[in-house]
Amino acid sequence: MNSNRDTLLSSIHSPADLRKLKPEQLPQLTEEVRSFILDVVSVKPGHLGASLGVVELTVALHYVLNTPDDRLVWDVGHQAYGHKILTGRKDIFHTLRQLKGISGFPSRTESEFDAFGTGHASTSISAILGMAMASRLKGESNRQHIAVIGDGALTGGMAVEALNNAGVSNANILVVLNDNGIAIDHNVGVIKRSVLKSRNLFHAINFKYFGPVDGNDVMQVVKALQEIQDTKGPKLLHIMTTKGKGFEKAEQQQTLYHAPGRFDRKTGEQINEQKDESVLTYQEVFGKTITELAEKDEKIVAVTPAMPTGSALIEMMQKLPGRVFDVGIAEQHAVTFSAGLSAEGFKPFCTIYSTFLQRAYDQIIHDVALQKLPVVFCIDRAGLVGEDGATHHGVFDLAFLRTIPNMVVTAPLNEADFRNLLFSAANYKAGPFAIRYPRSRGVLKNWKQPFEKFEIGKGKQIKQGKETAILSLGHVGNFALEAIEHLQNEAIGLYDMRFLKPIDENLLHHVFTHYKNIITLEGGSLKGGLADAVAAFKSQHNYNAKLITLGVPDRFIEHGTQEELRKECGFDVDGILKVLREIHS
Repeated sequence: MNSNRDTLLSSIHSPADLRKLKPEQLPQLTEEVRSFILDVVSVKPGHLGASLGVVELTVALHYVLNTPDDRLVWDVGHQAYGHKILTGRKDIFHTLRQLKGISGFPSRTESEFDAFGTGHASTSISAILGMAMASRLKGESNRQHIAVIGDGALTGGMAVEALNNAGVSNANILVVLNDNGIAIDHNVGVIKRSVLKSRNLFHAINFKYFGPVDGNDVMQVVKALQEIQDTKGPKLLHIMTTKGKGFEKAEQQQTLYHAPGRFDRKTGEQINEQKDESVLTYQEVFGKTITELAEKDEKIVAVTPAMPTGSALIEMMQKLPGRVFDVGIAEQHAVTFSAGLSAEGFKPFCTIYSTFLQRAYDQIIHDVALQKLPVVFCIDRAGLVGEDGATHHGVFDLAFLRTIPNMVVTAPLNEADFRNLLFSAANYKAGPFAIRYPRSRGVLKNWKQPFEKFEIGKGKQIKQGKETAILSLGHVGNFALEAIEHLQNEAIGLYDMRFLKPIDENLLHHVFTHYKNIITLEGGSLKGGLADAVAAFKSQHNYNAKLITLGVPDRFIEHGTQEELRKECGFDVDGILKVLREIHS
């Protein structure tokens, strides 16, 4: 990292320091900020390309605006690294996304300059409009309210709803449209192709349109912001930027360098972590299996809301063009679009990260489950995802899906079970079928076996015991298996529930009849998930066995590695061992 004490950045501890600079010094500062981001993110992995692309915008905003009094909201927030560096967090930026360190996203608890917490797309315009209305009610006529939103996030329905509302509000807001043509994958839809090129659209919804401006020229952005600063009412500044700006690899491979992991600071080459490549990730198993199933069944199609790479649908896209639908950042639409496909006899696999599936809860109930439409929900990144933190953990899906009638809710213990659940779901016609799986490597090398159709609602005994039974759901059962193997205690049994709904009541009767201690283990919220389901069963049937529950407690879990967070929640191998030793001491 550049340790030169004479750098401009070394003198910037807040935007107040930034505003003391002469305009001609700003280009140098942008290069220093960009270099600082690269120095840190190359060794402390995070979101790279988005933050590199808006360095000039970030400097210009804090130079012209009176932050934090002026409210600045970063949509999604993974482009806010420069913002954090310039707002007093430069000296702790090396703790980015680490346990007890600073978040990778804006957070109101972290800094007064983070006016609104973000992490999911398309929320910023709604937030600043609410803030602007609050300022009006309080008689604050001079405060500015600014949303920085990308052209990808602008495809989200919530952003369009907010624009519609803002247009009749006469609110003093500024929407900065960061147009770089890409979200994580390349943007799709008519908004990308034509709407952004038409200033008439924004005039039609009562926004004063300014631009387009070269967003990677700090002097142009400063000039544009200064010229429109005193303009009242809804405004939109259209800037054109390059994602990954200033780092060749990130400019050339924008999807890969959205979040590249560790990389060589000089060459840009990724530094591959030492991993057992013979054991695939659940995402890789999904991509290969859905392609295999779709090649044999022409009714199988896949739907993704703007995450084809992350969800491992690229292979199917390439082999079966026309049967994978990337609908953009539009989870509600993705679910009802899938319902429409299902209503016409197709077998849609709606592939959505767990944290984003929350955004389509009404559509799951009203458009899918109520009509008993056989949509397969492939719930990626379920459980604690790690460094992305509270906005991205997928810990609520078990609870919110379990309450829905007609819904099958499952989680595989390993890759072989995952493959068979996908096969079973493809042949299930009675209603929606949800499969949750983690952001993780599996545990098997020989996972690709002939397909087996699972009996719906049937669990499996992994190991018989005598006194204590662990009831696990999903991949976390492997941690229980490791703990049991470590103890070598014949009194401990392990059962893979496989299905949360319908739950295997015969298996539950068996364990409550034969064991004195029952432990539930799940990678999701204890409230509403397996723990509550088993507790309700115990109460309903008046069983006396002691019940212990392990999973995610009733609070938002911050960022850290998955291993650190499981330990914090008490359901890593050591946590399971601790409970077992307390029982069998």
